[in-house]
Amino acid sequence: MTEAVTTNGIKLRSNIEVAQGDAALKAMAERIGAALGPAVTNTKIAHGELTLTVQGSDIVYALTYLRDEPACAFRCFIDICGADYPERARRFDVVYHLLSLRHNARIRVKVATDETTPVPSVISVFPAANWYERETYDLYGILFSGHPDLRRMLTDYGFEGHPLRKDFPLTGFVEVRYDQDEARVVYEPVKLQQEFRNFDFLSPWEGTDYVLPGDEKKSS
Repeated sequence: MTEAVTTNGIKLRSNIEVAQGDAALKAMAERIGAALGPAVTNTKIAHGELTLTVQGSDIVYALTYLRDEPACAFRCFIDICGADYPERARRFDVVYHLLSLRHNARIRVKVATDETTPVPSVISVFPAANWYERETYDLYGILFSGHPDLRRMLTDYGFEGHPLRKDFPLTGFVEVRYDQDEARVVYEPVKLQQEFRNFDFLSPWEGTDYVLPGDEKKSS
């Protein structure tokens, strides 16, 4: 139901069913669940936002509904990010964030997948997803089927591994730098250089036998 509201002589259509709070989010979750059916496997409301878990094969269908359904109108695509849970069989979550300016609401849509199962690309629904899918592939190794140019975006050419995976080593065996002489990025063994220091005590709490520069002032 809608009612006309006059503001400065301009008639606006106001959706009186749109309310604030968890009650409105619960009603929206029920409406979306009834429309999408088995495509939605779980709903959750936390911190004033609604989270939907969707079957990977139905992500394009689900996002199209959320964009085009007037009661949702999630037409502003915010981003895509990933999350890694190595203990799970489907260790990755692909997380989509959408915004509805009409209803002043946000929604989070999650899809679970693994290293080998691709998630359908949603570029046909939100063209802005292009770079975000490339970024998610680069950092997590998540594959997106139907993407026109799925290649690394943030890491360098020839980079091995995916930096945001939980099992990615925090310390590597090579480092990357730009070589002015060769005019390219080169990989070389990590060199942790440290100037020679003379430590004459076992614990930093024991102190030294000599006077450090500046300490002579405290006795004057």
